[in-house]
Amino acid sequence: MKKKPIDHLKERLVEISHLVSILNLLNWDREVYMPKKGSDPRSVAIAHLSGIIHNKMIALDQDGLLSGLKKQLDEKKLKGKDAVIVTETWRTFDRERKLPEDFVRKLAETASMAQDVWAEAREKNDFKLFLPWLKKIVDLKKKEAELVGFSDSPYDALLDAYEPDLTSREASEVLNDLKDFLVPFLKKIRASKEGLDPSKLKGKFPLDKQIAFNEMLSKAIGFDFEAGRLDQSTHPFTTNFHPGDVRITTRYDDNDIIYSLGSTIHETGHALYEQGLPIEHFGTPLSESVSLGIHESQSRLWENNIGRSKPFWRYLYPILCKEFPEPFSKTPLDEFYKIINKVEPSLIRTQADEVTYNLHIIIRFEIEKEMIEGTIDLADLPQIWRAKVKEYLGIEVPNDKEGILQDVHWSAGLIGYFPTYSLGNLYAAQLYATMKKKIPNLAGEIAVGKFKEINVWLRENIHMHGKTFTARDLIKRATGEYLNSRFFNNYLEEKYGEIYSMK
Repeated sequence: MKKKPIDHLKERLVEISHLVSILNLLNWDREVYMPKKGSDPRSVAIAHLSGIIHNKMIALDQDGLLSGLKKQLDEKKLKGKDAVIVTETWRTFDRERKLPEDFVRKLAETASMAQDVWAEAREKNDFKLFLPWLKKIVDLKKKEAELVGFSDSPYDALLDAYEPDLTSREASEVLNDLKDFLVPFLKKIRASKEGLDPSKLKGKFPLDKQIAFNEMLSKAIGFDFEAGRLDQSTHPFTTNFHPGDVRITTRYDDNDIIYSLGSTIHETGHALYEQGLPIEHFGTPLSESVSLGIHESQSRLWENNIGRSKPFWRYLYPILCKEFPEPFSKTPLDEFYKIINKVEPSLIRTQADEVTYNLHIIIRFEIEKEMIEGTIDLADLPQIWRAKVKEYLGIEVPNDKEGILQDVHWSAGLIGYFPTYSLGNLYAAQLYATMKKKIPNLAGEIAVGKFKEINVWLRENIHMHGKTFTARDLIKRATGEYLNSRFFNNYLEEKYGEIYSMK
């Protein structure tokens, strides 16, 4: 039987996906196992492979295959899954064809090298060391925005790569509303008399025992270790090569096991999404996550809404006390629960509590938007950062290592990424509120370590759809409403109102 054009497209997409998997493997190895001297040649290899993938994407229409299918789509001759594949492939193709190969290679190589300089600058607490490379990255991302095109802000072109169809104006509205709620809410909490002492949870936690406990926890939640693995890295992350091979990393602190558990639960949430994508559609948009905001909702749902809840710790705390009687056996569950949910403005985003975390994101969003729009001098970033942290979080930033240099994103060229973290929190709260209605005795199931129904519900309502629906429509289908921040606000008010005895 003669193959249809859509079948030829699928074959080419699978080939590209295999190359992307190899690229992801190079990046994963860079963070987990690569020796220091491998950095420069690895940067060249990554840039070279990025160029090949770019060319393969452009070649989808070298013989008119994709444009022919796009014509069929416009004429409504394609329906269902085939229509989704062509729509989303065209979206990616249309962006890629606007970016010259030499630009793609240059951006990939510059970002790879910039990450090494950033790591050194962070270690030395020297922003000036990183500044020339940040300027290179920002200039390249401005150029990318120009090449891709935009109607309002150049930041729109970058944001669209991570959260399709969301504009910077819409993101600003959402995040400004969130800021208007969070800043006064944080002040109420800080005025509370509730005294919580995190030092009670510190101790000596051997690395081998921590690793074993984290693996046990990830597996209990639902991570399939026959389709993935857990390793250690400086900055926790998840990467995927296929739904049958998903890698996650966490980080450890000899004196604080809670430090690793939060990261592990978070990355497991990401991994469950990747493992839940339909294998039969691998290589096509039907087996890809719809947006980073939705992806982040999966990690935040598990890390915070479930992983920081009292029912979850009714299940896990006895196990933790058995494995590490010192110091946990001395602290009652109710006190432990309050301590791990303590709200205290801090300098480091990845260690922030649920209430202050989004303020960290808002600071980064406001800064990077201005960087791309060219309304601030990059040399002034440390001072701008300090001023915003003081205004929103009420604390002083003592150095650049704990301030402007703490995140890898800008050195990696991931400008436009940060807003998706806050969107993820909002999506997660909305999904969790719906799950409480849809899953009978949800709290009771969590309290005895039964997570199967949660995973089934998420797989049926989020994971299995790939890019069949937009993020906006996917949330509407799953929860009955479009994204609404009231679910997140209500969640915080209910949870922390109880913890801090606030009316």
